[in-house]
Amino acid sequence: MSIDHDDRSKPTSTGLASPARPGWPEIIVGTLAAVVALLAIRLFGLLGIDEDPVVHGLVLTAWSGVAGLVGFTVAALVRIRSWGAFSVRRTSGRWVLLGVAAGVAALVLKGLVNTGIIAVTGFSADPQGDYYDAAGGGVLPLILTFVFLTVLTPVGEEFFFRGVVTNALLRYGPVVGVLSSSVFFALVHGINIALPSAFVVGVIAAEVMRRSGSIWPAVIVHAVNNAALPLLVLLTGTSGPAV
Repeated sequence: MSIDHDDRSKPTSTGLASPARPGWPEIIVGTLAAVVALLAIRLFGLLGIDEDPVVHGLVLTAWSGVAGLVGFTVAALVRIRSWGAFSVRRTSGRWVLLGVAAGVAALVLKGLVNTGIIAVTGFSADPQGDYYDAAGGGVLPLILTFVFLTVLTPVGEEFFFRGVVTNALLRYGPVVGVLSSSVFFALVHGINIALPSAFVVGVIAAEVMRRSGSIWPAVIVHAVNNAALPLLVLLTGTSGPAV
């Protein structure tokens, strides 16, 4: 059963009305904040961090999650004081299990999509090679990569892209909300082989969040998907795009 949220304002402690869900102000301000945070990574180059491929890879691996949290935090400060409006609320054990199952499904589906795209176009350049450098840098870098990809990145990106963007666009209906926010999520990853992966994961995560009413099953979908990279590096020395 899906959970729909209306756009009616709710009274606050100040007596002023607060919107029941985020909207375009949160999308715009949050996106600008996330972009500024992403651009700030260039400062690490001035410090010479990018000279070490493992350290550079770890910074890049962590930074998408950091930027997502920055975007979410700024968006949440615009005018809404309830995190529930961004679907940051408790979920059930059933939805935790469904999140894991949906994450596995997303992993398999994106693999099939990527295989088809590569077979048709021959394009297979992976823009996330820095992640593999980090994961292959030893035990500690592998552990940090795993933590960044399965905790920090899913939380940061889901809080912003699903908590803010998807929830805001769901005012136009579930199809528009889920698909348009997933297109946005995919485009942020760039025009490369990671784009279809991001779209697949985005659609499944957005739909899981919409139906459960909670951001956490979507975080689990993202975490299961991203866990494949460090695990495959550990087991086989190869991997595929994370998102």
